[in-house]
Amino acid sequence: MNQETYSPGNRLWTRFKKNRRGYFCLCLFCIIFFISMFSEFISNDRPLILSFQNEIYFPLINDYPETKFGGDFSTNTDYLDPFISKNLTSGENWVVNPFNQYSHDTINYFSPYPNPAPPSSVNFLGTDDRGRDILARLLYGFRVSVLFGIALTLIGVILGVFMGAVQGYFAGKTDLFLQRFIEVWGAIPELYLLIILASIFEPGLLILLVILSLFGWMGLSDYVRAEFLRNRSLEYVTAAKALGLTSKKIIWKHVLPNSLTPVIAFLPFRMSGAILALTSLDFLGLGVPSSTPSLGELLAQGKANLDAWWISLSTFLVLVSTLMLLIFIGEALRDSLDTRKT
Repeated sequence: MNQETYSPGNRLWTRFKKNRRGYFCLCLFCIIFFISMFSEFISNDRPLILSFQNEIYFPLINDYPETKFGGDFSTNTDYLDPFISKNLTSGENWVVNPFNQYSHDTINYFSPYPNPAPPSSVNFLGTDDRGRDILARLLYGFRVSVLFGIALTLIGVILGVFMGAVQGYFAGKTDLFLQRFIEVWGAIPELYLLIILASIFEPGLLILLVILSLFGWMGLSDYVRAEFLRNRSLEYVTAAKALGLTSKKIIWKHVLPNSLTPVIAFLPFRMSGAILALTSLDFLGLGVPSSTPSLGELLAQGKANLDAWWISLSTFLVLVSTLMLLIFIGEALRDSLDTRKT
């Protein structure tokens, strides 16, 4: 038999696939995330391609003045304007529009309903209090939240593994000093720090990512530290030291691969926590600017407009569904790492 068939990675993947709920949630989450990466082609206020007077145009890539399509002004074309829309579809002209003809910042000035408008054939999930399409903001906001969660998780894993590995492998005074540092660092009020920085700098994803990364690694470092403290006293580490291997090689090639169980098991849970943190900060007004599509900003709008039930309901369903998918993936991954449930 091929030796790769019995590799730890293949065994882990085989056990994970046996958990049908977790495997289905992983496939569904990957499909939704992959679709959201092409949000500009699915929901946009510009056509994908059009033909006007026997010439082909690509509005999604290039800007064209209104005068090219029979308008009176040299400004960028508003393709939702009824006059422009009529010109683009008259005669032999044709246009290919996205599924949803609104971007995350598009204001529907031609809606027949006052804002926030309820779901209709014009706006499938309605509009917010500024006239922006809910479906577009949910699609773009989901992508922003997942990408932010992935970035924050990766940074937290790198810092947490590094700090935990140094503490657990060297132990002694190194462990004692770093533990006191973590206790002092963890006592800093993170929310107050965000409030102070939000009053000094313009809130944005980069600032949030930096601040949350400074504190997000501490929980994981404790688990990695415990694994390193356990593995450093085993026979294979003693043998590696006797052979003259450096501490760097022992940590990287021997101890670290055998200490990654808590890291892998907690990845989906850490990612769901990162998404929830971004949503909470946006809801409180400490996150991204209001122009950036955000699930938390939509929840805040739903709270401010209780009669517009479609804002809160659609955002709540998207957020809860995302977190449930990640939790089910995390549970399946945790079970597949548990050798007692092989």
